[in-house]
Amino acid sequence: MNDDIFKQLEEDFEENLASVNKVDQGGLKSLASLARQIQEEEGNIAKLEETLKEAKKKLLKLTDEDMPAVMQEVGMNKFELDDGSTVEVKPTYGASILVDNRPQAYEWLRENGYDDIIKNNVICSFGRGEDDKASAFKAFAAKEGYVANQKTEIHSQTLRAFVKERVEAGDAFPMELFGAWVGQRAVIKRGK
Repeated sequence: MNDDIFKQLEEDFEENLASVNKVDQGGLKSLASLARQIQEEEGNIAKLEETLKEAKKKLLKLTDEDMPAVMQEVGMNKFELDDGSTVEVKPTYGASILVDNRPQAYEWLRENGYDDIIKNNVICSFGRGEDDKASAFKAFAAKEGYVANQKTEIHSQTLRAFVKERVEAGDAFPMELFGAWVGQRAVIKRGK
């Protein structure tokens, strides 16, 4: 029986060796060339992404710092270009609550009646084939013995809208706690 196994192994080896010998050098050169092209394109994309990142930074400086400063200096907040485009400086708002400040920020929102912007998610993961258990969990999580993860958060756009509403309404709120800021941005609307 051992002789049969060795004979089969030898035949398999000969078969595999024959197919390896069939691979011509031209095919391998084509594969290597394609691999080099892929690497080159990946490098090109990385460079373009870095260039795009720098261009966006430059544009942000122009729209949020340079143009608003010059327009303020000349006493204008809106003007029209000869092609019919309008340039206007508008307020812009932003906020980002630091992780360390979240408990205090959420508490301030709750105490002041703004807790509707806080999203409170309870998440529990189930494995493949546990659809019935997942459905039952909706109603009986504790009873079923599953431990759920809880996450409270405020969507960034919701937080930005909250800051804008408070500022425009003249409401006092702890801006530092919310990482809130108000700036100016030059907006250009193209002429028709």
